[in-house]
Amino acid sequence: MDAGLLLPQPDLLGDRRLVVVSHRQPYAHVRHGKSAAVQVEKPPSGLTLALEPIVVATHGTWIAASGGNADAEFTDARGYVRDPPPDSPYRLRRLTLPPSLREDFYTGFANSSLWPLCHIAYHQPRFEEKWWRAYQAVNEIFAQAVAEEIGGEPATVFIQDFHLALAPQMVRARCPRALIAQFWHIPWPNPEAFRICPWRRELLEGMLGNDLLGFHLSYHGMNFMETLDRELAVRIDREHNLVSRPGAAGGLTKIGAFPISVDAQAIIASVTTIAAQQSVRELRERYARGRQLVLTVERMDYSKGIRERLEAIQRLFERHPQWRDRVSFVQIATPSRTDVRAYRDYAAEVDHLVAEINRRWGVRDWKPVLPLHQYVEPRQVWNWYLAADALIVSSLHDGMNLVAKEFAAAARDDAVLLLSEYTGAAREFREAVLLNPYAIDDFADKIAAGLEMPLEQRRERLRRLRWRVLQYDIGAWAADILRALRQHYFDNHGSAFPENSGGGMA
Repeated sequence: MDAGLLLPQPDLLGDRRLVVVSHRQPYAHVRHGKSAAVQVEKPPSGLTLALEPIVVATHGTWIAASGGNADAEFTDARGYVRDPPPDSPYRLRRLTLPPSLREDFYTGFANSSLWPLCHIAYHQPRFEEKWWRAYQAVNEIFAQAVAEEIGGEPATVFIQDFHLALAPQMVRARCPRALIAQFWHIPWPNPEAFRICPWRRELLEGMLGNDLLGFHLSYHGMNFMETLDRELAVRIDREHNLVSRPGAAGGLTKIGAFPISVDAQAIIASVTTIAAQQSVRELRERYARGRQLVLTVERMDYSKGIRERLEAIQRLFERHPQWRDRVSFVQIATPSRTDVRAYRDYAAEVDHLVAEINRRWGVRDWKPVLPLHQYVEPRQVWNWYLAADALIVSSLHDGMNLVAKEFAAAARDDAVLLLSEYTGAAREFREAVLLNPYAIDDFADKIAAGLEMPLEQRRERLRRLRWRVLQYDIGAWAADILRALRQHYFDNHGSAFPENSGGGMA
């Protein structure tokens, strides 16, 4: 990978090491069956797909929780992966969490408390003390691993998402010379919604351990500062988006908006190969069969609006009967958080709706909805984008949604993007067909409008969407964050970076 292309200003790190910290690991070693060969699987998470090119380009280290059933076979005694895969040439340390601790941390507090708390998807969060204790313990484990990795040396520590809200302050206490940034990949709710969390102050204090705290949208950053203003004794400089807490370690925290993007050039290069073109022909022969092919790609999650979209498909055939037997909806929904009851119940409901639609409207060799509820390797997902006539993103609430951006890079020149207005991506992608997933009749009409859109209008819209992801790709996102971090240090300390043991920083 060309680091100069990915990071236009690689010197933004100076000579400091980059350590990325996340709960989800960038790849897992998985064995499907006792006698099967081990496979390297990359999760369909937008977070890991977006971050990996940055770690590769900067020769960084990634610390994450182990999640593959064969991970231990490929790691040493400290959890470092031996012989990383050729397309992931960086240092990965896996942390093994005891099953009961992981259950209470991940299934419990992270996904049954924080996730629904931050998403306006009308699913009530639950708060249990044992989940909170596990969340604290796991954040301590991650912070200790960071301290072991960098010691007392200067480093840039880039923490990811809502699983590790307490970690910044814990790392700050252990590594005072580190520059700490965190990116919050999901929305931040308004203060009234957030105040139902019993441990809201502890979470906020943990996040103020950051030098820089990033959100996708300015709106989420403003919500965060409003929440701080209500809950903690802080000073807020709204003109410069700075927060300080008198007497607290860590000094000033800069709040910024950095809409995450994708490695658009890598996606385009992938889908233009001979192998990808052959895959696209096979997908259309198997799934389109002369009909329009409409694709959806997401995790099986109630915040993604899958149920609402299925209801809109039903309404499409009622209000626009000309589309019966002329369009096939392929639904790629990766199973997610299957140990959380709300997710299992939701998946069962989705399966029931798919069966009902196919029973009611299906004829001869045509089933309106073709569910692929399984893991699909990222590069094959990109081929699906190229095969599709349209993509629907129906999220009820989404911090960004990188599926929409990947589609803009990979799709045919005449493809159509239908995008929920409740995604962060909708703020940038004004050329998409914007829809309200809660308004089922209008949603159905928007699908029909997208399918019937004139060819020249399709091409102009897609051209503009692709230009946006090429102009602001994952490299630009990373450079913006690193630039903001370095500028923040300079503004408050009078130099570009603190000195290391060998002298001044570049």
